Amino acid sequence: MVDLNGSPLLERIVTDALAWPVDTVVVVIGAFADEILDAVDFQDAVVAINEDWSEGLSSSLRVGLDVLTQDPKWDRTFVALGDQPNIPQPVPSELIAAAEETQRPAVVPVYRYARGHPVLFDRSLWSRLMTLSGDAGASPLLTTHPEFVEEVRFSDLPPRDIDIPDDLASLRAGGGRSTRPDGGH
Repeated sequence: MVDLNGSPLLERIVTDALAWPVDTVVVVIGAFADEILDAVDFQDAVVAINEDWSEGLSSSLRVGLDVLTQDPKWDRTFVALGDQPNIPQPVPSELIAAAEETQRPAVVPVYRYARGHPVLFDRSLWSRLMTLSGDAGASPLLTTHPEFVEEVRFSDLPPRDIDIPDDLASLRAGGGRSTRPDGGH
């Protein structure tokens, strides 16, 4: 479990997401679920366990969307990463505003020249997202169907994924934005 300044990184990400203009935060956990449940304060977030986590990112996407499809009041959802802190504060609100103006079912932030997260998906796309497989998430679907995507540009560097020890060291040193051209993916 990655610790950041005395608390789990995932806890920081959950806290940040709970401050977004959303009604509910669903957090999907898989590998080491018991340890994560013991270590992380999820506050008011709904926690879903992905028993098929070894199938890759798409299995977590399916689990989270399955939770949301149980309630018809939800018509959009953000998909954010549990290893990517420091989403710039205006991003979620600006993505929601763009979603209100477009007919496209996916609203994607573009940080300088790289697509990133969180991605805002309209309910009309959820069934398609739930058919994805592997560890690439929604990227292949959005690349194959650019007509689904509304891009919203931000001048910020992409938020850094914490994938390797150097990423964590940089974050601890105050470098929350990725300098890698792919946004740290």
